[in-house]
Amino acid sequence: MAAKNYDVKDLSLAKAGRQRIEWAGREMPVIRSIRERFAKEKPFKDIRISACLHITTETANLALALKDGGARLVLCASNPLSTQDDAAAALVDYGIPTNAIKGENDNTYYKHISTALDNKPQLTVDDGADLVTTMHTKRKELIKNVIGGTEETTTGVIRLRSMAKAGELKYPVIAVNDAQTKYLFDNRYGTGQSTIDGIIRATNILFAGKTVVVCGYGWCGHGIAMRAKGLGSKIVVTEVEPVRALEAAMDGFQVLPMIEAAKIGNIFVTVTGDKNVIDQAHFKVMNDGAILSNSGHFNVEINIPALEKLSRRKRTIRSFVEEYEMKDGRRLFLLGEGRLINLAAAEGHPASVMDMSFANQALCLEYILKNKSKLKATVYSVPEDIDRQIARLKLDSMGIKIDTLTPDQKKYLSSWQEGT
Repeated sequence: MAAKNYDVKDLSLAKAGRQRIEWAGREMPVIRSIRERFAKEKPFKDIRISACLHITTETANLALALKDGGARLVLCASNPLSTQDDAAAALVDYGIPTNAIKGENDNTYYKHISTALDNKPQLTVDDGADLVTTMHTKRKELIKNVIGGTEETTTGVIRLRSMAKAGELKYPVIAVNDAQTKYLFDNRYGTGQSTIDGIIRATNILFAGKTVVVCGYGWCGHGIAMRAKGLGSKIVVTEVEPVRALEAAMDGFQVLPMIEAAKIGNIFVTVTGDKNVIDQAHFKVMNDGAILSNSGHFNVEINIPALEKLSRRKRTIRSFVEEYEMKDGRRLFLLGEGRLINLAAAEGHPASVMDMSFANQALCLEYILKNKSKLKATVYSVPEDIDRQIARLKLDSMGIKIDTLTPDQKKYLSSWQEGT
């Protein structure tokens, strides 16, 4: 919900959002500990931060940590269907300008990004790189203010590395997605659980006995395949990378070209970060009743224009379910307009995994400020000590203790002479 003065109805929405933000915070002990430190130390005092993120209750806990750290923060949505309006209303009630409305059209979406950039950010936080690319193409005059930024997701990192390779990236960005405490948990367990959750909420379909085609076997694909298998589905994986395809095969999944998988799938999920993964040729051979969904960042993985062209009728049959009747009478069902189904029809990743992802965001922003004189205009991985610190904090919050190496063990591991 765009920042504005609220009437009584909006205040009720904000109250509901505050309660859900508090609930999510119960599962985010790492961010809570960081927030407490930030409140004392004020590392972002008077620093302007613009953030383009999914406006959810988990994101709200990151935003509050940055605000308590002294930041002058402005938020906008990183996907037109991912906003939770009660969370947006609550954030504005907390005093954080938030420009996001669930279901906003593309014009409003980019208008909100531009509004967030009006903050003249010194730090940027992105999920998909739309904020960064908009600044680099349409708001270039703002780049001189920027110290650095962070990027949350696989798609955004791919875009930013392409910019850096072409010499177009004008300030340093840390690829939060590259942190082990991000991709091993957020991408795998978060995407796995929330994607299945979104499909079930949209369709109420039984996964047991269904053939689920997972397009892409990165960490997100790992998680979706694992969860769908646990629900009794038969899993087919499609891939273009031979190592990942081999891994999927050795994980016990059938690996097929997309054109063959299209003939036998009941539920399709794309998680590749590329366009037209499911294309016209695939629609033509799909079975009647096939369900099409996407958990990649942008709604380009399923070729929706081609689907429109092949159909003779389209209707909304349930919330987030559009029925496309093909000219030969078959029906294909597209979920959530081809956008992130886990956020369009559900609530996104569980707070427990976002705790680590957003801890990476917060600590990497602090790192950029402390090391700004050393950083060049390129994409950096998360510093290893930050990754390990977050893992330790998460273990502590879970009451888990681990061993430490003795001095003798450290000496042994660092020596190349001793073999016994």
